[in-house]
Amino acid sequence: MVKSLKEIGEIVKGKVVGRSDISISGVSGIEEAKEGDITFFVNPKYLSLAYKTHASAILVAKEIPDCNRAMIIVTNPYLEFAKLINLFYVEKRKPLGIDKSAVIGENVKLGEDLSIYPLVVIDDGVEIGDRVTIMPGTFVGRNSKINEDTIIYPNVSIRESTEIGKRVIIHSGTSIGSDGFGFLLENGKHIKIPQVGSVVIEDDVEIGSNVSIDRATLGKTIIKQGTKIDNLVQIGHNVIIGENNILVSQVGISGSCVIGDNVLLAGQVGIADHVRIGDNVIVGAKSGVGRNLKANSIVSGAPAYPHNKWRRTQVCLPKLPEFFKKLRKIEKKILKLEQKLSKKEKQE
Repeated sequence: MVKSLKEIGEIVKGKVVGRSDISISGVSGIEEAKEGDITFFVNPKYLSLAYKTHASAILVAKEIPDCNRAMIIVTNPYLEFAKLINLFYVEKRKPLGIDKSAVIGENVKLGEDLSIYPLVVIDDGVEIGDRVTIMPGTFVGRNSKINEDTIIYPNVSIRESTEIGKRVIIHSGTSIGSDGFGFLLENGKHIKIPQVGSVVIEDDVEIGSNVSIDRATLGKTIIKQGTKIDNLVQIGHNVIIGENNILVSQVGISGSCVIGDNVLLAGQVGIADHVRIGDNVIVGAKSGVGRNLKANSIVSGAPAYPHNKWRRTQVCLPKLPEFFKKLRKIEKKILKLEQKLSKKEKQE
């Protein structure tokens, strides 16, 4: 695909500065870009790269002075850059139909323009909406529902009675609707508590590879619309996750937690069962959350506490050996003073 810079400017609704007839044939990062590419610039820290880049044009928020490259001025260069990647490199999927090796159960409702790849198994009573793509090795359990424009990558397991919304993306190796981890200790043995609930994934959710989302014991485990889940995340039974959350890799959420909207859980955060987290909370990497968190909190550490206090603590930690030596010296001095005072008191 080749477009003029003028055409690109119209697509991103930006103002072209410099030659508008330049041909753009690709999109690239500012260091890797070559002639014919368009790149973007946001962070002033990398201003020198804007002058050195070989890109033919740069998306910017404001004009870069004395830069010999053509520019397009837009409100959010990074966002428009992402749109151009989609334009130049992401091919629109064409429906492939249903492969003859796919196994389709009874009473299955199939929408239009589907792509059901080889070795997909769809159990009885499943409903699949229009333009859904299901890639090889995927299993869809009985009475589940997958809504329009959802993409499911290879080797995903979707257990029975799961509901998946519109425009959901599920990456390879993920398991949705596996049994919650529920056991009761009786006479020294762990007795399994039946897990008979379901999972609901709402619209525009993206789920990374090798994620595990457990079904509810009773009721529903719910992931609300717009939430994005990174690889290797564990979500326990009966958890409710609000809208537009970000869950980074290796987050673990125990059963029956309720998490608000616009929450960010950084890598390897662990959350104990039945914890409630308010809206707009940020939890730093490797934190352990064992109590409820109020809305708009920023916390770090294990156990988690206010982030600013945690930062001050981290500054002190490397100095602890030095502080300990000083403390021992002070203790010895105090001991000598006490001994002198005691001796003096006895003499008097």
